[in-house]
Amino acid sequence: MSKRERITIAVLGLGGQGGGVLADWIVQLGAANGYVAQGTSVPGVAQRTGATVYYIEMFPAGSTAPPVLALMPVPGDVDVVVASELMEAGRAILRGFVSKDTLLIGSTHRIYAIDEKSAMGDGRASGERIIAAAHERSRRFIGFDMDATADRAGSVISSIMFGALAGSGALPFSRGAFEDAIRGGGKAIEPNLRGFAAGFDAAEGKEEPARIAPAANGPTTDAGRALHARIAATLPPQAHAFAVEGVKRLMDYQDAAYAALYLDRLESLGGNPGVLTEAARHLALWMSYEDTIRVAALKVRASRFARVRDEVKAADGQIVQLTEYMHPRLEEICETLPASLGRRILASAALSRRLKPFFTKGRHVETTSLRWFLMLSLLAGWRRWRRGTLRYQVEQARIVDWLALVRSADAATALELVKCQRLIKGYGDTFERGLGNYARIVDRYRAGDVTATDIARLRDAALADEDGKALTLALAS
Repeated sequence: MSKRERITIAVLGLGGQGGGVLADWIVQLGAANGYVAQGTSVPGVAQRTGATVYYIEMFPAGSTAPPVLALMPVPGDVDVVVASELMEAGRAILRGFVSKDTLLIGSTHRIYAIDEKSAMGDGRASGERIIAAAHERSRRFIGFDMDATADRAGSVISSIMFGALAGSGALPFSRGAFEDAIRGGGKAIEPNLRGFAAGFDAAEGKEEPARIAPAANGPTTDAGRALHARIAATLPPQAHAFAVEGVKRLMDYQDAAYAALYLDRLESLGGNPGVLTEAARHLALWMSYEDTIRVAALKVRASRFARVRDEVKAADGQIVQLTEYMHPRLEEICETLPASLGRRILASAALSRRLKPFFTKGRHVETTSLRWFLMLSLLAGWRRWRRGTLRYQVEQARIVDWLALVRSADAATALELVKCQRLIKGYGDTFERGLGNYARIVDRYRAGDVTATDIARLRDAALADEDGKALTLALAS
């Protein structure tokens, strides 16, 4: 059985991307054109969602003895690898499926792994290194953003990959044979044919239609226009982009008065463009801390339900049920209460002991049900009383202290202190860990003899691991 007669194809895809449909199309394509074809699949996890390797072998029919087809790809013996996402292309390279005899077809978009998302700092793997390796290790690499192409075509990524496979010329079948395989599948034929055509053109190197950039949304209220004018008049140009987004975020988070307080605080930091640019970003993030009110508001937004429907490709009239996992601790509940009541409960060992059992387990909340939608909507409406909550008072005191440190430092040190806000994010245990690391760095700074370089080094150490071991070593040194 010669290499030229046998055709081997590996498809690496994530759950929900239609990898099984793509494999079926390829098998049907071979069977309809005089080949003995077999497809297998081996599911996995890959720390994202169900990552699966689909393997197809084809051999020309009519030989004296029936061929023996393998169940899994063999490293160094795969003619074509098709990957639905950039990291899947990287996994194919690492597993040895890609060699100098292999045509590699891969999407250049990313779906981040859990480790990348949960990293304290920027945990993203380098996409540039994967693309460089794809060109270096393969006979030929065809790469483009298949996810964006699918969106433009109103199709799914599996049809884009099938079109790219056809457009590559790697298989001895006509374009019409590929299209017949889609028609034979009988599923969403017209959208899949559109996606196939888009993938085919992209693989051939044809330019995609230019994307029309959406018009920038300017202020739509008198208050918004006044704040926008204030940014232009009082802040350096370098800080405008972050400041505008910060005002938008805080008006959405609370109200125009809260956004005006944000600008008051920025203006109090002086005129250093570098410090103000970073402060415009990080101050907005801290002032829009994620409390239970914010989380509830985000969960019941119409735009979120629309996005979920779009992601699952729900048709008009189809019912989509959305279930969230929520685990508010007693601390988060008390922080949402009026400050005096929240402090009283947390300060009382007896009250805390009695109430904590009600908040030890997480809950699965169906936000598309009337009961939970109304409950979360009521909680989101608590925004008008947010300034009276315990969490608001605590966070504002922390922000005021942080800004005072920044104002009292020289420009280089002030910039590094501003960037320390990166440590404070999320909610629950994640927030507490980040806040604890921030406090350790600030305490060390207040103790004296710490330079801007030292603060940057300590911050990087704090972002290196969740346990704080790197920061402990850095503080000790």
